[in-house]
Amino acid sequence: MQVIGLCRFSYPAIGGFQVDHDTIEERIAYLYSESRLEERFRLFEAVALPSLHAQTDSDFELIIVIGDQLPAHHVKRLEALISDIPQACIHAEPPRPQREVMKQILNAARRDFSQPCLQFRLDDDDAVAVDFVERLRKAAADCAVLTAQHKSVAFDWTKGYIAEYSADGIAATEIFRPFDVAALGMWVKGDCHLTIMNFAHNKINRFMPAVSFDEPRMFVRGHNESNDSRQKAVKGVQVTPLSFEDAKRFHKRFAIDIDHVQQIFKGS
Repeated sequence: MQVIGLCRFSYPAIGGFQVDHDTIEERIAYLYSESRLEERFRLFEAVALPSLHAQTDSDFELIIVIGDQLPAHHVKRLEALISDIPQACIHAEPPRPQREVMKQILNAARRDFSQPCLQFRLDDDDAVAVDFVERLRKAAADCAVLTAQHKSVAFDWTKGYIAEYSADGIAATEIFRPFDVAALGMWVKGDCHLTIMNFAHNKINRFMPAVSFDEPRMFVRGHNESNDSRQKAVKGVQVTPLSFEDAKRFHKRFAIDIDHVQQIFKGS
């Protein structure tokens, strides 16, 4: 079964942000500021990409959506970062309404529209466990009787971590967060135009059956200065530095290496 992932890398969508801008030019200026993009690149390199590169099931596709105005030197940097991940490709779009453009991209990526597929989305500062694709595919197979009766079914892993990254390493805490962006997948039947981007991730279970798994820990959500959701007043989350043993477990589960994180963030 085809597995398609979608990652928006500072794409200047019309809508889709919690921080409002009066014009698309203001949004582009905000998203493409050098300091913000530098943080996003560091997180993408240290967190998201290693977890995808290490997937135990490598039979998936990842579409990285960028704006067609992203400066050329940043496009080249992004191309270099994904050069050893054959599943990843870059797709450039002009500013368009968020859900409309993402739905079109996902449906265009389906190789055989008559066949069902699995979809997931990932923010550029998040990680999934190295067996996420494998478990997503298995969940769909295990629930064949359920999927046979519906147009779409959601699969969600509810436990993971929130983490912060710096030159000092990684600080994190465990969380229970159902229907978050990371570690949420969706089965879609053949000849159905629904996509995982049709729905707000935290409301997806209002529109289809959803199967939740409490184990294992399946995601790491990044907390950083450029989180869209943290530009307004939000309740803080207490994180603590990973111990040596915790860091080893983090690396084994998510392929996030503390030495690599420290090296990337030393210049910040």
